[in-house]
Amino acid sequence: MAKVPSVTLSSSSDEILTMPIIGMGTSSYPRADPETAKAAILEAIRAGYRHFDTAFAYGSEQDLGEAIAEALRIGLINSRDELFITTKLWASFAEKDLVLPSIKASLRNLQLECIDMYIIHWPFKLGKEVKSMPVERDLVQPLDIKSVWEAMEECKKLGLARGIGVSNFTCSMLEELLSFAEIPPAVNQLEMNPAWQLKKLRDFCKAKGIHVTAYSPLGAARTKWGDNRVLGSDVIEEIALARGKTTAQISLRWVYEQGVSIVTKSYNKERMRQNLDIFDFCLTEEELEKMSHLPQRKGVTFASLLGPHDIVLEIDAEL
Repeated sequence: MAKVPSVTLSSSSDEILTMPIIGMGTSSYPRADPETAKAAILEAIRAGYRHFDTAFAYGSEQDLGEAIAEALRIGLINSRDELFITTKLWASFAEKDLVLPSIKASLRNLQLECIDMYIIHWPFKLGKEVKSMPVERDLVQPLDIKSVWEAMEECKKLGLARGIGVSNFTCSMLEELLSFAEIPPAVNQLEMNPAWQLKKLRDFCKAKGIHVTAYSPLGAARTKWGDNRVLGSDVIEEIALARGKTTAQISLRWVYEQGVSIVTKSYNKERMRQNLDIFDFCLTEEELEKMSHLPQRKGVTFASLLGPHDIVLEIDAEL
């Protein structure tokens, strides 16, 4: 079983909050059937994963909850405390009065009393729950960051979440949040990989004590919205061949060496283990220099999902 290092996150309480550097994502499209998802999560625990990332919008909270219960029952883990669980407040519920009911619903789905990290999923509000995309213009609304964050802080104060954070927040949104936050965000979860390096935003987060977690660290190559710009990179492939590693391992190692944690997703047993096997080597200065010059392009924009609405275009431009 692989041993995965952890990072200590900023916390406004006396509790030390540590998070495994690599987490397993549970988003899939089309959505995996519950038994497939549950079996993959159990296999991931066997492989050494201890951080699992889910969200209300993924429809995988119940699958993860069932897998955790099964892992405890069969002795794969001795305590729920061995796992770090992240889930997210969906954009349709991103208003003050809906935050507490939403986290309580997620806790019921997960069969847990406390979530380790609760994150605002998208940096805007959807006027109602949407079933398909793109969406009508009037459904995409500005996020009232102050009131929603006050409710997120209440989740932590009530012991429903050990840590709270955000996802897809820009520098200006973080500046606004930090201007009034009693409890600052512990993490900002962002699309990041060698083909979308986000140095300015990462530097900003580091200066403010906000840890960055990378999603789509391999460019989401095996999804309908991703592409092969990371795993198909000639530069990364050349480094991988010289090192006896896969292109995925080189890419994940690059992300790790930026001081960033990773959410990677595979239900394939071999790739699942390969994604953890990145701690026995370091990239050289020459390799890092080559990777710093890779062409840059964001894989997924909000406009491509929701339509070219003013709010999402502005966020996409700043990200």
